[in-house]
Amino acid sequence: MHQFVDGEWVPGYEATNENGEFDRQVTTFRDRIGDEGTDAEAGRYHLYVSFACPWAHRTLITRALKGLEEVISVDVVDPYRDENGWQFTPEKAGCTPDTINGFDYLREAYTEADPNYTGRVTVPVLWDKEQETIVNNESAEIMRILDTAFDEFSTQDVDLYPAGYREEVDRIIDSIYEPINNGVYRAGFAETQDAYEQAVNELFDALDHWNEVLSEQRFLAGDRLTEADIAMFTTLIRFDDVYHTHFKCNRRKVSEYPALWNYLKELYQLSGVAETVNFAHIREHYYTTHTDVNPKQIVAVGPNHAFDARHDRDRLSGNLPEGLIGSSDGYEDE
Repeated sequence: MHQFVDGEWVPGYEATNENGEFDRQVTTFRDRIGDEGTDAEAGRYHLYVSFACPWAHRTLITRALKGLEEVISVDVVDPYRDENGWQFTPEKAGCTPDTINGFDYLREAYTEADPNYTGRVTVPVLWDKEQETIVNNESAEIMRILDTAFDEFSTQDVDLYPAGYREEVDRIIDSIYEPINNGVYRAGFAETQDAYEQAVNELFDALDHWNEVLSEQRFLAGDRLTEADIAMFTTLIRFDDVYHTHFKCNRRKVSEYPALWNYLKELYQLSGVAETVNFAHIREHYYTTHTDVNPKQIVAVGPNHAFDARHDRDRLSGNLPEGLIGSSDGYEDE
């Protein structure tokens, strides 16, 4: 895997530590909208994303739920990532050119922002068209920026970080990150049996816990849809398709957890969410990019779940904005 060192694109990024455990690099660009010179303005900011990436997916869902499609523009990179990093291939289905800067590779945006940049090139990226630089490349912070700083531009009456829930939302996002969101990667990229088993055990302990919680309440923080649910969704939606097989997270499928499975279907059916899910990109990215895990680059073809099938979450009390509620028309049979 390549990265930048003092502005030079070089091979040699090590994803695991001396114990064979996956060690995710900390993101670098951490400015916020509202900092000096970065006011929230319609049309000023742009997202670079991959449909394949769960971290970038968080920002796409937030943008959709808030109704910010006309406020924050988006470009989509190719799901396949080689030694050149994320690439713009507009001839490929679901991909776009770089409509803002005309770059061929996302890494060019990083060196435009910092010619001496050191680190990996990751998605999502929140780009400031006026200052011609990266504002932020940390998914949780971009999700919060879109949810709060751009609230005045939202066309949906949606608050994903509501007063009275904020401490709990932050706690949950932190608590699911290591065992679940990052846990699937810790399992998939582990280089020792001990590191793999520790990650898998923590992952399924956490999934067991949240399945129990969600059997009694509608959302992770209680009766309100929040940012925590988006953070959970982007891992769950990929689980049976790629993490279960590709990353050896195969103790159970999400579809075998009654509460998690119905919770996942309800979130998928919220207005605007399904349009952010691209399984072709998800499967291609994981099965072809991680050649150390899948050297033959054969892409699995299933399981093709019916995420539009009926769920049972209406039995639980919950506060969903009317504009987000999925219609029962056109439900598919499981």
